[in-house]
Amino acid sequence: MAMGNDRPRVALLNASHNDEETRRNFRRELDATLVEYNVTENERPTEFDFDGIVITGSRSSVYWDRDWIQPLIRYTAAADDRDIPILGVCYGHQVLAVALGGHVESMDEYELGYRKVTQTQSDALFEDIPNTFTVFTSHSDRVTELPSDATTLAENDYGIHAFRRENAWGVQFHPEYDRETARSITTNKDLSTDQIESVLDGITTENYAAACKVKQLFENFTAYIRTVQSDYYSEMSTEGEVELEAE
Repeated sequence: MAMGNDRPRVALLNASHNDEETRRNFRRELDATLVEYNVTENERPTEFDFDGIVITGSRSSVYWDRDWIQPLIRYTAAADDRDIPILGVCYGHQVLAVALGGHVESMDEYELGYRKVTQTQSDALFEDIPNTFTVFTSHSDRVTELPSDATTLAENDYGIHAFRRENAWGVQFHPEYDRETARSITTNKDLSTDQIESVLDGITTENYAAACKVKQLFENFTAYIRTVQSDYYSEMSTEGEVELEAE
């Protein structure tokens, strides 16, 4: 637990292969002091002195044989063992699921573009977010088996789009995207021209405005971190008082 900082100290485990748009988007959306690690270059924290951890999206698959993937999964599992709040986004959602004992598989297709997702369970992460909401999606893998004791929070016809286990959340969609990122991601996909044009046609002012409502989950996540901090410091203060009384 980081000490003495008004803003939460959050490790940003950037799996985007050093993509500048990813860096920009998370810096804009997270009201926190970010300590960034390019995990695809085997940069990882050597300790756990963070108030929270965020794992980004990636063009990689969690089941690939790359020298940085298993160490990232192990670090995520170790952070969860220490009850550090964790938010995984898209690839990060899948990393978190595997780290906690779940399973990820290829879909053999893309879910790409602005899509509707529906909440299946009320949760603090989705406070003040519509029950059925619009988000930008970009993935060809999905979580097919949740970790033990995890709860599905949102889904659509492609499967699980959000889950929680204790202090850890995963979301399959991209709440951090702006319209520029949505266009860039779409035009760089290896898909047919018709598919790409269809998705680009859906990147409208209306869809983006609807998706912006889901950015609230970043505020909800950092608010949760502050609640954990407050509880921690309160507990430490109480323990100190007990020790003084014993003396």
